[in-house]
Amino acid sequence: MKADDLFDLTGRVALVTGASRGIGAAIAMTLARYGARVLLSSRRASGCDGVAEAIRAAGGEAHVQACHAGDLAQIEALHAWVGERFGRLDVLVNNAGTNPMYGSVLEADPAGFAKTVDVNFRGYWFMCQHAARRMQGQGGGSIINIASVAALHPMDGIGVYGATKAAAVNLTQAFARECGPAQVRVNAILPGLINTRFAAALQSEPAQRSRVIEATPLRRIGEPEDIAGAALYFASDASRHTTGATLRIDGGMYA
Repeated sequence: MKADDLFDLTGRVALVTGASRGIGAAIAMTLARYGARVLLSSRRASGCDGVAEAIRAAGGEAHVQACHAGDLAQIEALHAWVGERFGRLDVLVNNAGTNPMYGSVLEADPAGFAKTVDVNFRGYWFMCQHAARRMQGQGGGSIINIASVAALHPMDGIGVYGATKAAAVNLTQAFARECGPAQVRVNAILPGLINTRFAAALQSEPAQRSRVIEATPLRRIGEPEDIAGAALYFASDASRHTTGATLRIDGGMYA
């Protein structure tokens, strides 16, 4: 097998949640570039239209379907659509996430807590469940959960978010162990601070941004494309003997 063939996704069906911008959009475009038939999902379908158009303009295949990643009925409907429209699912990228709160753990309110858990943990769990069931029936597949370095290193101000990402790492390992015999691989990517709208609050002040860069050995804040290469690895045959793994991508901040 040639080196390029290891990353060939031609004909594979890949579902990317939270694909309207940032990390999700970068991953979707990269998987399409390597041949995947990409299904883009976000709360509002219109949010993914621009990404889908860019993929098609580059010669790739893209389809869009709305799904609130914290709503179990919508998750079930999304996977039913995948089955009816495509008949299989080879790759799931669980990327949709939320963090409606920033502040002390002593001030976390129940509504914000519930929303964060619903999307970042419960949604991930049932997305994995639906995908793994289909993949088991077709001979295998790859699930990629986008977690965070906050899963391993709690950060002030985002305690609930970090706890849900730690749960995402644990569920990654649980699904990897139980689904491995069916050749369903489940891995997690742990980004550090990435230059996205989602992380804007963490780098809004120049002094804070400078401190982050100074604490990062590679001396820069990551870009969404820095995560896409790792997703390609986990989606492809290049990682065919890798499951239950966590890959930290933070510029060396926690080396």
